[in-house]
Amino acid sequence: MSGRATAAGSQTSLREANKASVVGTVQRYGGLTQVELAAATGLSQATVSNIVRELLAAGLVDTAVTTRSGRRAQLVTLARRVGLAVGVHVGHRHLRVALGDFAHEVVAEQMLPLPYEHPSDTTLDRAALLIMDLLERIGSGLDEVVGIGVGVPAPVDTDTGMVSVPGIMRGWEGEHLGQVLTKRLGRPVLVDNDANLGALAESTLGAARGYRDAVYVRASYGTGAGIVINGQVHRGFAGTAGEIGHAQVDPAGHICRCGSRGCLDTVVGANALVEPLRATHGSLALRDVIARTRDGDPGFARVVADAGAAIGAVVAGLGTAVNPQCVVVGGELAETGEVLLGPLREAVRRRVLLNQIAPLEVVPAALGQRAEVMGALVLALRSADVPVRVEEDVPLPEPDGPAEHDQG
Repeated sequence: MSGRATAAGSQTSLREANKASVVGTVQRYGGLTQVELAAATGLSQATVSNIVRELLAAGLVDTAVTTRSGRRAQLVTLARRVGLAVGVHVGHRHLRVALGDFAHEVVAEQMLPLPYEHPSDTTLDRAALLIMDLLERIGSGLDEVVGIGVGVPAPVDTDTGMVSVPGIMRGWEGEHLGQVLTKRLGRPVLVDNDANLGALAESTLGAARGYRDAVYVRASYGTGAGIVINGQVHRGFAGTAGEIGHAQVDPAGHICRCGSRGCLDTVVGANALVEPLRATHGSLALRDVIARTRDGDPGFARVVADAGAAIGAVVAGLGTAVNPQCVVVGGELAETGEVLLGPLREAVRRRVLLNQIAPLEVVPAALGQRAEVMGALVLALRSADVPVRVEEDVPLPEPDGPAEHDQG
């Protein structure tokens, strides 16, 4: 092979590698300006501008005018034609499904109630039917789905898609959840713990965006945490990192679902919250506690505030070990606002080592009840195979203007 042919081949490989870098970066973040793309990839703005033009001509990306710091910029996103992803959140008492594109825009979404201790087979059947229904609503088909992300309220071994700790989600152990859903729909499926997905969503799109290290706390029927270290979700071996609901807080307490005694979930879980209120208020559910607290009932607010303090004491230990820049609090119980957050924040700040350079922030989830399903969507989008090759004979569009105009 001649030196000229070798050089040409090397140049072609470099161009393809640069294109893959640009596409992969847009896929990860959902949308960036060309200046942001140059900074994230290490490529020059001129190189990024040329690659974006090629990808635009091939129909792989879309561009739109946006602003950054008050200046006009060109936002680059992967095109809708590249495909859609599905996010599924299986909660203790609900099922939420969302369809979204590579710009992280949700195009269809629905939530259904679930019975107590719903079995895996019927719940996954419902999820599959709901996915098909949402696709039909927007005139799309399964062939457009690049992947499906699923979040469940239990530790998950992401290599197998199985619940990794028995007892926490009865009737779901021993099932390869991803394989089951793949057989039903014929699309790749990834399964993860819902708090991990909440952490992924909040660090990508929400309150922890821009922070390298963060903790997401999901306070709901049970309590869990997702840990982000250096921008990546830390799951631990077989997915049990962040299971703060099973940290012992009362050595003489009740037996938990996991088989241990006095776990945090036995103190702040749904059953623990309603128990002290039943004598005076009768039969209650978690939604009643949340609603009455938001209405200002002092008894209900007391129970929620005590839960916030208990969660905060455990989160403080996690914060001391991980040293995050912020703690984001989500889940149904976070709908009570500062009634929960205030005592939780105070407990964290009282126990975590004071850091005068970067004091720990405790903030509400920006995505609210959609954090987990959005995290499932982001997980599926990031894991999808996106084509990057551009045909050489595709005519390139004229640029809107010099690259310097993009002041992102």
